[in-house]
Amino acid sequence: MSASENSTAAEGKEDASIKQPPTAWAPFAFPAFTVLWVATVASNVGTWMHDVGAAWLMTELSPSPAIVAGVQAATTLPVFMFAILAGAIADIVDRKRLLIVVNTFMMATAAGLATLVSLELVTPLVLLVFTFLLGTGAAFMAPAWQAIVPALVPRENLSAAIALNSTGINVSRAIGPALAGFLIVSVGLGAPFILNALSFLGIIAALLWWKTPEHAPPKLPPEKVGAAVIAGLRYAWNSTPVQATLIRAAAFFVFASALWAMMPLVAKELLQGGPTLYGVLLASIGAGAVGGAFLLPVIRQKLGADGTVAAGTIGTAAVLAALSLIKDTNVAVIAAAVAGASWIAVLSSLHVSAQTTLPNWVRARGLSIFLTVFFGAMSAGSLIWGQVATYWSIETSLLIAAIGIVLAVPLTWRAKLQQGASPDLSPSMHWPVPIIDNEETDRAGPVMIQVTYQVDNAQQPGFIRLMDDLAHARRRNGGYAWTLMQDAADKQTFIETWFEASWVDHLRHHERVTKADQELQERLSALTQGNEKPKVCHYLSTMADAPPKNSVDGTQPSDTSPRSAP
Repeated sequence: MSASENSTAAEGKEDASIKQPPTAWAPFAFPAFTVLWVATVASNVGTWMHDVGAAWLMTELSPSPAIVAGVQAATTLPVFMFAILAGAIADIVDRKRLLIVVNTFMMATAAGLATLVSLELVTPLVLLVFTFLLGTGAAFMAPAWQAIVPALVPRENLSAAIALNSTGINVSRAIGPALAGFLIVSVGLGAPFILNALSFLGIIAALLWWKTPEHAPPKLPPEKVGAAVIAGLRYAWNSTPVQATLIRAAAFFVFASALWAMMPLVAKELLQGGPTLYGVLLASIGAGAVGGAFLLPVIRQKLGADGTVAAGTIGTAAVLAALSLIKDTNVAVIAAAVAGASWIAVLSSLHVSAQTTLPNWVRARGLSIFLTVFFGAMSAGSLIWGQVATYWSIETSLLIAAIGIVLAVPLTWRAKLQQGASPDLSPSMHWPVPIIDNEETDRAGPVMIQVTYQVDNAQQPGFIRLMDDLAHARRRNGGYAWTLMQDAADKQTFIETWFEASWVDHLRHHERVTKADQELQERLSALTQGNEKPKVCHYLSTMADAPPKNSVDGTQPSDTSPRSAP
């Protein structure tokens, strides 16, 4: 073999090694990810200890199923209420500082509750208030925490990092409940609450240690919170992949919430056990989730994201039915492990789908919308199943939830997951900075953009179909009142028009255009006459009366759908 052939063979081996996907443990090669992961697991152990202690304490303070289920609702309701606001804040402020402030607040709150529990001064209302406050802290922490993951690992390790985060949550779920049950019996009911307060010290220390990547100072002023919230909602409204993920999440979690809301009552009423059994059941869920995380790559490769979610849903239904019909402790422990594996299969698939459908500029806001649907469904479901158990029975509540979650699979099957996994959502920066004469572009008022296309008659059907996709892209990035008009005198001339809230917002649009959008525009340009680039014009407002600019869907109130001229 010649030297050149040896060189070629070596390059081929090198290329093959480069193309190999990263292992599941690859993110641990990055110290920042490892340190924050360990600190998060320790903090989550404390959180699960709190959850077990709070749920069991409530069974002693009030035997009502509705009140007991209210603990779960008080944990999840704040995320439903505040997550979107938290996501907007996380996208426009320093996320590290936000996380430090929020964790400090949660530590102080947990310490206050631990003191009251130790002094036996807790009432059902006091417990619900403190649980709500801790849930509020979690609401402001979750979007920022999830949004920093891409800053901890390279893009090719992102999916593995998300899976490891899910595994970490379930490792803590396996440890925390069992430890809480042991401490409640051997030390006292206040022990889990005290350790939960101390667990926040590690995560605060890890955040202080973490050196955030340096970025060039932004060229544009930060968004205002209200405008940032609207921008996030507009993006989700105009993104089909995001909508599909939200639909599947709502359909699963509203029924799966019965498992978490009824588990304390399953342990105490159906199985006649104590806090140790309750801790064992939750630990079994966590262990099942950890085991399921190791099998998940193989399952997902065979079934795909949609099939994996369907399999996890059926597994959850089987567990709910088993807990309702078979009152045996050993069966319940095994069922709990199956529930954990099913839970991680669904949650991880939905979370990866949500991450891959969002560009960086709106990542925290998009994830906050996902969390809002997640915890909103969990809160609503907890209240529903608590009421059903109160008026009928715990068994009836679990059985109805099992039937409902099975029916949700075919009803939501058309909402396909991970549609955003293939398109490249990184910024393309291919739009040139517009050249204008007016120097007062920072004044308030909308901007109108018009793009003129010349399209042959034969290319017009395909052109109009692609323009409908482009309309969603314009709206996702800040446009509203989008229209496509055809010249009545020259049928080959099309004029695309849309508005943006201000010149600064239009410049933000320049920064938000993705490589997937660039590819779509190149396909459109290929359909124009002579492959000529469309003519772009910008118009600044000189009057106060302009089309409304605060609608979430990016249309005027009278606009019902994106329409093209015939």
